[in-house]
Amino acid sequence: MYKWLFLALALLLTGCSDSDKSGLQFSEKGREVPEFNADTVYKFVQQQVDFGPRVPNTEAHRQAEAYFVEKLKEYAGPNAVFVQEFTAEGYDEQLELGNVIAAFNLSAQDRIMISAHWDSRPRADMDSTRQDEGIVGADDGGSGVAVLLELARMFSENPPPIGVDIVLFDGEDYGESGSLEKYFLGSRYWSNNPPVPGYSPRFGILLDMVGAEGAQFPKERYSLNYAPNLVEEVWNIAAEKGYEDYFLNEEGAAVSDDHVIVNEQARIPIINIINHSRTPRGNAQFAPHWHTHNDNMDIISRETLQAVGDVMAELIYNRL
Repeated sequence: MYKWLFLALALLLTGCSDSDKSGLQFSEKGREVPEFNADTVYKFVQQQVDFGPRVPNTEAHRQAEAYFVEKLKEYAGPNAVFVQEFTAEGYDEQLELGNVIAAFNLSAQDRIMISAHWDSRPRADMDSTRQDEGIVGADDGGSGVAVLLELARMFSENPPPIGVDIVLFDGEDYGESGSLEKYFLGSRYWSNNPPVPGYSPRFGILLDMVGAEGAQFPKERYSLNYAPNLVEEVWNIAAEKGYEDYFLNEEGAAVSDDHVIVNEQARIPIINIINHSRTPRGNAQFAPHWHTHNDNMDIISRETLQAVGDVMAELIYNRL
């Protein structure tokens, strides 16, 4: 079943060359854009939080993966969802991990990738208490996944005009502070072991921490290097829709995240929409709930989720 899917995708996608990625172009097509429902997204976040900390090798982690597979099969069809299972060395154990992948509009050769990480942090190292316990990651992990699940629901009812591949990366937030060696485990594996040989989408977008009240998304610096035209299009859409208070028209910090791995190892131009600010020294600073137990449903905002979803829907349905 899965073999058939990815053989078909391989035939479709290997025709995309590097020249397709240079100088991304966008224009308004006049297509109708279906409604993005923030209430549904909020429920998707709540469901993830209800599992508990989605830390590798835990029951919550296994339950969450099964849930994502179930929902994506419901939206994409049973033959269009694949779990890329792999193992990685943890600090004191072997980690059982899985990237969850779903493909929409399989007949389209022109494709994009949208992604988020679905694991949550195994330690609350920025908290003052219970630092050795995992966090539920309502925003950090949960919000990006929830937006993608709602887009998947929309795709099932209103097929997108191009091919869209959703990739939920595992093991992004496993590492300890001070070293990036054991971060981004899922994107590292995916980039070095592409399920489809020669996979070459037009571009990618990573959503990370896109659900908190008062979130602000400046133009992340790596993204400006990787795909400046895409950054400008996304932020222009946000301005047209009145979301300038979320999508700030200013340069942010350079944030090490899954998008850096995908661009540098898989050579896919990809940008990151991420809640952060830039310190006077140019470093990234994240919201107070980051890597703490306060990253729970109390800080999740339907308004923020709506802003991100509206921008993504407009881009996919009407600008590509």
